[in-house]
Amino acid sequence: MRQISMVAGLALAMVFMTGCPKPYPNCESDEQCQEKGEVCVQGTCQECATDQNCKEGFTCQANKCVPKGPECTTDTQCGDGSICEAGKCAPAQCKGDDQCPSGSKCESGRCQAPQNTCSTSADCGEGQECKGGQCVTAGPKECNWEPVGFGFNEATLTSESQSRLSELADCIKSTKVTGKITLEGHADERGTEEYNLQLSNRRAVSVKRYLSDLGIPARSLETVGYGETRPLNQASDEGAWSQNRRVEFRR
Repeated sequence: MRQISMVAGLALAMVFMTGCPKPYPNCESDEQCQEKGEVCVQGTCQECATDQNCKEGFTCQANKCVPKGPECTTDTQCGDGSICEAGKCAPAQCKGDDQCPSGSKCESGRCQAPQNTCSTSADCGEGQECKGGQCVTAGPKECNWEPVGFGFNEATLTSESQSRLSELADCIKSTKVTGKITLEGHADERGTEEYNLQLSNRRAVSVKRYLSDLGIPARSLETVGYGETRPLNQASDEGAWSQNRRVEFRR
């Protein structure tokens, strides 16, 4: 009996010496944060410590995973022999006129139709558009305010959505759009109303964060989530659900 008491006393002493595990979000090792999908950073469970803790296409900033900005927005941001295409540096289309279709000329790494002729506006220079086969001075540029779509149960931006938002950010800055822009998040009908409301809010915040990273002032962007209450398509199939998973822009 005396031996049992000594063992119990030793066990109790060990508890006092080691202490009880600290409650979340306090931590001493990554293992204590794994249940939340986080890592231990200076005694606190955080979303990330380095870029390696984030998904592809995201970077760790202030211990939060945020989308990476575009690699480039203009050709000058790429090295010699490269041009900027859809936010990424790509090899130039040409180095000389002999690498372009007959009658075209190589200008700034792109094949351009000569004598102001064109097939599409892409054949024309900056500030011009193709009309009737001729490059003419473009009218006031209209930004593309079409909704940005999301995957099922996702609030992260697809590469297509990132490209769309990069173009929109460039347009907002070049046309000097002023006033508040409201980012309205939506979800499809699957899931509970409460969950879909939270999901739609996260989608709106994701778009705001990405536009802010591209230089649009955060103070000019407002977010709101409507959950599943404002569907574009009332049907109950994947075609309708994909339309309803979106963020719309209101000015």
